[in-house]
Amino acid sequence: MSLSPRLKHSYLDHYEEFGYAIVKAVFGPAEVRDISGAFDRLYARAISHPKSLRHQNVFFQTAPDPNLGRVARFVQWPSYIDTVLNQFRLDRRMLEIVEPLLGTNIKQIINQLHWKPPGAERVEFGFHQDIHFRRPRQAYRNPHSSYVQTAIAVDSHREENGAIRIYPESHKLGELTFPFSGRVMEHAPQDEDLRALGLDPTNLVDLDLDPGDIAIWNLYTIHGSGPNTSQSDRRVYINGYVRANDCDRGEWAFRNREPCSLGQPALIHFEDLFSRPDPHYVEDQ
Repeated sequence: MSLSPRLKHSYLDHYEEFGYAIVKAVFGPAEVRDISGAFDRLYARAISHPKSLRHQNVFFQTAPDPNLGRVARFVQWPSYIDTVLNQFRLDRRMLEIVEPLLGTNIKQIINQLHWKPPGAERVEFGFHQDIHFRRPRQAYRNPHSSYVQTAIAVDSHREENGAIRIYPESHKLGELTFPFSGRVMEHAPQDEDLRALGLDPTNLVDLDLDPGDIAIWNLYTIHGSGPNTSQSDRRVYINGYVRANDCDRGEWAFRNREPCSLGQPALIHFEDLFSRPDPHYVEDQ
């Protein structure tokens, strides 16, 4: 399957102008059910452990929640261990979406599952730019034009269940210093943080997605997400792609448009990948 001509081009102008875009109905109901099943498998695996668990690039980030007990916040690089998720990160439709922006030789530096189960307290992400996490900076060149974040909606994605909130045109502001310290995932998306940067919170846009839709955004686009106050989960499958010549890290996704299989793990974020390859627990933050 491929994108229709209408979808293939309509999102690019919006992305360039506003720093984000939505491509509707990329994956059908049966495909979304396959992704949903993979989410369920990985969630059960994550919370079967008493702490967060890392094995090479695969990382199960869990946390004790005051309302629900131990919950999974996210899993990094599940595609090493789940063939269904690996299949979708390399789907031709993903290539069609990012190729006009990145070219035909593409690496991947983000492969993550995110949950926001209803009733959980610790599920917010403070406002931030993804460029903040590209370290060491010298390994990531031309970040404004060489990187695209994508998110596949697995559930309906609305304001009430903690939708991603985007600040349109913020990708034009360069890298900003946000007025809070600590981890983004331990900080609520507060309007005061935007006002401190001279930005008007009323300009925020909630990404309104149906299952199978894909959102894309720029590394400099300000975004965050609030609590899930609904009765349904809010799951998204995030894949971050990069023009291969502009990144010294990451796993190959496409070479000359051809999908690339995962082999021995490549250096991405985990600096001790080669010195500590054994499975090990990570203390809760």
